[in-house]
Amino acid sequence: MLRLMLQPWSLGCPPALAAVHQAGAIGLAVDDAVLWLLTHAQSLFDVVNAGVMALAAWTEQVLIAPSPWSFALIVAGLGLWRVSGGFALFALLGLNLVLAMGLWDPMISTLALVVTASFLALLLGLPMGVLSARLHPVWRLLRPCLDLMQTMPAFVYLIPAVMLFSTGAVPAIIATLVFAMPPVVRLTHLGLRQVPSDLMEAGRAFGCSELQLLWKVQMPSALPTVMSGVNQTIMLALSMVVIASMIGGGGLGDVVLRGIQQLDVGLGFEGGIAVVILAVILDRLSQSLMLEGEKTLEARSRRWLSLWRTP
Repeated sequence: MLRLMLQPWSLGCPPALAAVHQAGAIGLAVDDAVLWLLTHAQSLFDVVNAGVMALAAWTEQVLIAPSPWSFALIVAGLGLWRVSGGFALFALLGLNLVLAMGLWDPMISTLALVVTASFLALLLGLPMGVLSARLHPVWRLLRPCLDLMQTMPAFVYLIPAVMLFSTGAVPAIIATLVFAMPPVVRLTHLGLRQVPSDLMEAGRAFGCSELQLLWKVQMPSALPTVMSGVNQTIMLALSMVVIASMIGGGGLGDVVLRGIQQLDVGLGFEGGIAVVILAVILDRLSQSLMLEGEKTLEARSRRWLSLWRTP
């Protein structure tokens, strides 16, 4: 068996398995394209790098400004207002657990990356969804791109980000942006396309312009679907930020990565628990934006007080 495996080398040619690791014609074409971009568009990448880095740094400064206790109380207050008292208690205890584990600064860094990437994804994705819903050729152009973005393995996004922006927080945010943007585009398009035609006709009958029709008729009707896309974008951004620690994204992903590299189960478990706590808080708070008025704190308080009123 060993003689058969070594035979190709004796004939002066490498074994066939060695060719698997070499780029073919498509890979060489991609290498040439990346080299051309780095040669002719480096100034553009530098501007994007500086802008994204400034936004991420500003976001982290805002998040780290309050003390940990103040931040936890703010989040618990938001949870009480938008979700429930039980969730507010969970958020308060969960954030204090993160603080007790010594992972507060990595959690803030991760949250800053998620907020920055989600903001950029929504800034680009919402207009694209609106445009694709109103112009069918745009949707026909966007749909295969979104299919490609959603079926591509997450680790593949790291390669072009590192090639164009080196390593650090900026390529992590760019990769997260591309990975997390498709849901908000698709669900914005879906929500606007599902607006009943009679509502559209009523808006036109009352003399609405196309812009008024979009903001006063279509968007209020499509808001639950659009907010579902926002929620999915935030969740995908958090999952990708953890993966992006492999290219220097930092934060809680760095903690999990160190636990894997050092085979430290305890460290990896603590990092994973912190990620779960942050994910649950972001998920429930973003889902609360889809709640109707009767589920807010004011409506719950009115219902509770009505139980004590005398007939």
